[in-house]
Amino acid sequence: MAKKLYVGGLSYNTTQDTLKETFAQAGTVVTATIIMDKMSGRSKGFGFVEMSSDEEATKAIEMFDGKELDGRKVTVNEARPMEPRREGGFNRGGFSGGRRDY
Repeated sequence: MAKKLYVGGLSYNTTQDTLKETFAQAGTVVTATIIMDKMSGRSKGFGFVEMSSDEEATKAIEMFDGKELDGRKVTVNEARPMEPRREGGFNRGGFSGGRRDY
């Protein structure tokens, strides 16, 4: 069964191809994705690599966690499920109303 890894601390110059080629040294890479900022189109400095087995994922963590990739020390660990986002919240626009005593 495939296992997804979180890869943090990526250089803004790292490409998905570079990520895939690097992690292929540990085994079969199912997917390699770098998360991009929607506004700037620039990398957010982290991504995910999905390895084809638990053993290959463990090997990739051992091989690359704390090592340099494109001049940056990267963090590699097992990805956790994304936590649900809260509805509403700060800076969503609009006026909250209510009296303010200054």
